[in-house]
Amino acid sequence: MSAADLLLWLIAGLLMLVGLAGVVLPALPGIPLVFGGLLMVAWLDDFQRIGGVTLAVLGALAVLAWLIDFAASVIGAQRVGASPLALVGAAIGTVVGLFGGLIGLLFAPLAGAAIGEFIARRDALQAARVGLATWLGMLLAAVAKVAIAFMMLGIALAAWLF
Repeated sequence: MSAADLLLWLIAGLLMLVGLAGVVLPALPGIPLVFGGLLMVAWLDDFQRIGGVTLAVLGALAVLAWLIDFAASVIGAQRVGASPLALVGAAIGTVVGLFGGLIGLLFAPLAGAAIGEFIARRDALQAARVGLATWLGMLLAAVAKVAIAFMMLGIALAAWLF
């Protein structure tokens, strides 16, 4: 194996590792990075072990994860009658939370949604409900994305070994 080949394999592995971190960190496109790393592994092996069918399944899982990520917090917020300003607040809270470490990532979206809802409706109880529902939706989405990421890795590993 040449130095260039080794470097490409390391890049593929790094893409997958950064992708796994990105599954829970909103600043990184986790699932696309995992998929990109797996696609690179397939390409480096000339698609001998991880072929077109496996890549199609992995791609479908990546799309599913994106849909879950997009819909989860919105559906959670809409179930309790959130205003559009609450959704904007949740998005802003997510970005602000990136600078607050794990605590910021966990609670800034909740605070953002609640603040947005309070600004829109001036109802503290409704704002708290919307914040909690948005947070639960985002938490469930994160759990689902982690499961999908590990499913993608497991499917690729199974294709590689068998």
